[in-house]
Amino acid sequence: MNDSKEYDFVVYGATGFTGKLVVEYLVEKYSNNSEIIWALAGRSLEKLESVAELKNVPENTGLLVVDSNDISSIKNMVSKTKCVLTTVGPYQLYGNDIVAECAKSGTDYVDLCGEPGWMHEKINDLGDVAKESGSRIIFSCGFDSIPFDLGVLFLQNEVIERFGKPAQNVRGRVRGMNGEFSGGTAASLGATMAALKTKPELIAVLGNPFALSNGFTGPEQPSDSKPQYDEKLDTWVAPFFMAPINTKNVHRSNALMNHFYGEDFCYNEMWVMGPGEEGEAAAKYIATANPFSDAPKPGDGPSRESRENGNYDVLFCGDINDESVHVSVAGDMDPGYGSTSKMITESAICLVKECEQLAGGIYTPAPSMGAKLIKRLQDNAGLTFKFEN
Repeated sequence: MNDSKEYDFVVYGATGFTGKLVVEYLVEKYSNNSEIIWALAGRSLEKLESVAELKNVPENTGLLVVDSNDISSIKNMVSKTKCVLTTVGPYQLYGNDIVAECAKSGTDYVDLCGEPGWMHEKINDLGDVAKESGSRIIFSCGFDSIPFDLGVLFLQNEVIERFGKPAQNVRGRVRGMNGEFSGGTAASLGATMAALKTKPELIAVLGNPFALSNGFTGPEQPSDSKPQYDEKLDTWVAPFFMAPINTKNVHRSNALMNHFYGEDFCYNEMWVMGPGEEGEAAAKYIATANPFSDAPKPGDGPSRESRENGNYDVLFCGDINDESVHVSVAGDMDPGYGSTSKMITESAICLVKECEQLAGGIYTPAPSMGAKLIKRLQDNAGLTFKFEN
């Protein structure tokens, strides 16, 4: 379908902070790989040339001038590539024409979107278009929501192997997370709040864990909005600020996989604070704190030292037959930038190079790339998926 395309994928937003990290990772891992052909795209040729020089990008790498407000430049980019990898958010402000053009033309697409209202609209508007054209559109290929979406899949595969059926209830528990939050994530939240003023119907979407599940509505989900005591883990847990997007993606994955986790599946995602009075106090504090108060502005981000000193560790507990199966997903860099830039890059490569049989449509990472992406992330991107009991 796309064999005539000039590039395997184009990094759109290559002159932005996260885009530069994607370029850095590509140069480090794939600059000597002649089987992966990529290009850089952004609004300014001068800035693209500067990034290419600064990051030692191979000389034959394409540079494309593309502006999200200029549809002809978008069409030109999409016509040249098998896949668009875009780091330019908020996607509800800068992504509409790009994802629409990909859907219409049969070009693949990966992004870092954590904007469920926009995703809900795009699924409704473009889902059938993408199926018809053969375009594979995969949202949320960064920290939201790859470790969580693939973590649940990894867990359920193990539970089914051991018990012959999936766990009805899965608890996601963030045990550790060091690193700055993404300025892009904060900007996306701001754009979503602004959108509610003109689209009040999005309030129902944001509050519904099944909002992205193609009309399916499952059982009432466990509360994750208040501090609580997790008796099975003997720890206090606090609301996790990314749960509203991750839970929707996990439930969408289940729906797209014909309810591989079951139609009665429940998922709850929270942040581990520790036992006793200290844990309770920490959980209550987290519940009222603004996680984005110190987030950098979009386009800025943490230093290399800060990124490399960052990490995260998420436990997934599958409760079945009065037992719990535990697996974990960990990353070796800060979640919002260092690890995210590697995850989206591996997603683009996996989609183009290893998922030839995947039909067109709008996906999440688990049903589209699943075990293939888990392997790539472990082999290349510093993620670890492991069994804990």
